[in-house]
Amino acid sequence: MSDKIIRVGISIGDLNGIGIEVILKTFEDARMMEFCTPVIFGATKTFSYQKKIFKLNTNFVGVSSAAEAVDGKLNIVNLIKDVPNVEFGKETKAGGTVALQSLQAATEALKKGEVDVLVTAPINKYNIQTEEFKFPGHTDYLATQLEGDSLMFMVSDGLRIGLLTDHVAVKDIAEHITPELIERKIETIHESLRKDFSIQKPKIAMLGINPHSGDNGVIGKEDDDVMKPTIQKIFESGKMVFGPYAADSFFGSDSYKQFDAVVAAYHDQGLIPFKTLSFGKGVNYTAGLSKVRTSPDHGTAYGIAGKGEADPSSFIEALFAAIKIYKNREEYKTLSANPLKKSNG
Repeated sequence: MSDKIIRVGISIGDLNGIGIEVILKTFEDARMMEFCTPVIFGATKTFSYQKKIFKLNTNFVGVSSAAEAVDGKLNIVNLIKDVPNVEFGKETKAGGTVALQSLQAATEALKKGEVDVLVTAPINKYNIQTEEFKFPGHTDYLATQLEGDSLMFMVSDGLRIGLLTDHVAVKDIAEHITPELIERKIETIHESLRKDFSIQKPKIAMLGINPHSGDNGVIGKEDDDVMKPTIQKIFESGKMVFGPYAADSFFGSDSYKQFDAVVAAYHDQGLIPFKTLSFGKGVNYTAGLSKVRTSPDHGTAYGIAGKGEADPSSFIEALFAAIKIYKNREEYKTLSANPLKKSNG
């Protein structure tokens, strides 16, 4: 297993953002091909144009399908026939159309086993919307395409934050958080920590929904009525889950360092501290699915698109995280296989 060359499928994201720039910068160093075989779903014409714009020396080959990808090379699957003009920094319908074509093709190759993992460059959540894509982001789309229970899991070397709710309006958060949801998400995170991150006995912290976790019902009753009894039930089942903790002081006091993962009640409660502590090194990982998907922790960055200023660090981290998680999963499968069943089968 350790000698397997992992094929990494890559969707290019919004054509007018920094996705292609960070991909080209990531693989400008040919030594990256020693770690994986990258398979990009886009068009060589677009990559040639941006390579020239950014004065990069990244070499690549065009192939007609992921199945024809060549190990040791940066492969680009030519799937876009009518390549639109790049309009850096602009939110165009063409940019969203290409992003969706790339994502759909990469996901299909992942499902077929033509690539082992998926790394997605950032999309614009507005211009990608069509009859085929009515989702608030990658996570929800992939949940419909792959088996499992998806969960947005932001990870870095020293911090892992999972979300009970992700792209949900603030006014709707409390009604979404039920005992059933908490139990399901904790199960997903617990299993991910064991299988994907090789942590045998995970220790998980949960943040409260309301300020100061409700202050004993003074600032909302959801923490007392929903969070606390559910956490107690999960703890009594054998999982080391603790909380709810007041979110305002949890990160500044370094309390997060005592846990293998933190579960935030909603998007900004988890993403603001994560990006403050890990920006440029963080990875958005979709835990709980049958296949591995990661993404950098930034967006399309229209403000710097086309200027050559994009930092590929987070994309590189996403790439290596996908490879590492894939290997951890394969090792877990090997270690947990029943040798008696195999010998009797």
